Amino acid sequence: YARELVSFFERYVNVICERYKNKVKYWITFNEIDSIIRHPYTTGGLVKDRFAGMNFEEVCYQAMHHQFVASAKAVKIAHDKYPHFKIGNMSIFAAKYPNTCNPDDVLLCQKRMRDMNWFCSDIQVRGYYPCYAKRFFEENNIQIVKDSGDDKILRDGKVDFYTFSYYMSACESADPDIVEQAGGNIIGGIRNPYLKSSDWGWQIDSKGLRYSLNEIYDRYQIPLMVVENGLGAFDRLEEDGSIHDTYRIDYLRQHIRQMAEAVKDGVDLMGYTPWGWIDVVSASTGEMAKRYGFVYVKKYDDGAGDLDRLKKDSFFWYKNVIESNGENLD
Repeated sequence: YARELVSFFERYVNVICERYKNKVKYWITFNEIDSIIRHPYTTGGLVKDRFAGMNFEEVCYQAMHHQFVASAKAVKIAHDKYPHFKIGNMSIFAAKYPNTCNPDDVLLCQKRMRDMNWFCSDIQVRGYYPCYAKRFFEENNIQIVKDSGDDKILRDGKVDFYTFSYYMSACESADPDIVEQAGGNIIGGIRNPYLKSSDWGWQIDSKGLRYSLNEIYDRYQIPLMVVENGLGAFDRLEEDGSIHDTYRIDYLRQHIRQMAEAVKDGVDLMGYTPWGWIDVVSASTGEMAKRYGFVYVKKYDDGAGDLDRLKKDSFFWYKNVIESNGENLD
């Protein structure tokens, strides 16, 4: 929230860019920068109680503005000092569909897409606040305090490529009864009856990734990269130490196939990294039971376990995927 954090970040950027200038070419400024609105403490260090009497939503957007400025300054530092560097943003992308062809559903879906998916990247890719932000700020009594040079900093600090995490999609309905009755994903919204769901209720939508890639590329026309994509699931450890996670293999296989379709559509897709390599505590639920990795870690929600590591079936499958550059998905 404090403006002084921008200068701290500048100092950090200068140090790590110089340290790794001969080892790293591609950089991302902030991971899931849009998360500060949904998770202000874990991603922005903002504790609501400390801002008693203030519009906390305004506080979050002010902090986000400082992140935009810090990100743009990082881009400028890299471009000026290390011209071989390429700098990207990183956002959560939550594909949204209208629940029906009712214009109210369509308009709400458009609004959700702007709020959740386009706001941050419009600023980081285009270099200025989008037109729809003005109405949103007015209707929510939000006033962003800018320094005199901030608009120029944003214009001069546009990213070179766009990266995002993709896990799911959801539908949007303007009907309050449907919203009240239906369950949704962590991103909110209405369940899609045409899709299956994970053990935790996240809707599995590989074609939504193709749709998302096309929408993003049509909007920005810069290289894209999927830097998070995976399936949180209950994994069963067999007596012989094997873990047959065919469901994870199928999930990744279908998403990779849809990325290939997006490339055929004309999308400039520069890379893909799944989440994740090894089981860790799930950030969304705080559980070890919700496992994403190719490597099983013997650690459990009750604290038991010796942290031993075992390769799942998906480990060997993805090894072949990497070796074939995505051609061998069997």
